[in-house]
Amino acid sequence: QVQLVESGGGLVQPGGSLRLSCAASGSIGRFASMGWYRQAPGKQRELVASITRGATTYYADFVKGRFAISRDNAKNTVYLQMNSVNPEDTAVYYCRSLLPNYWGQGTQVTVSS
Repeated sequence: QVQLVESGGGLVQPGGSLRLSCAASGSIGRFASMGWYRQAPGKQRELVASITRGATTYYADFVKGRFAISRDNAKNTVYLQMNSVNPEDTAVYYCRSLLPNYWGQGTQVTVSS
């Protein structure tokens, strides 16, 4: 069983930045890809960004140019750098691995002045 532990969430002002981390209890190289999802109150969980084993990235349109996903295989950690955040980015952010599939417990991000 692999554990994914997110950290780095919190309160940030509009226009600010935040970096989320997802630390895996085992090698992230075993996963076909890893992604960040988010779920706002009353809304469905949605994919924010993903990165494959080969470091190919994907971004949802609503974060393109603002967020960046990266991975550090030596630290078994995936990051989500969030820049120019706005109140619509407020949500619980989850880390997920694909093949095999695991979810983290989530970290709250609140964008408010």
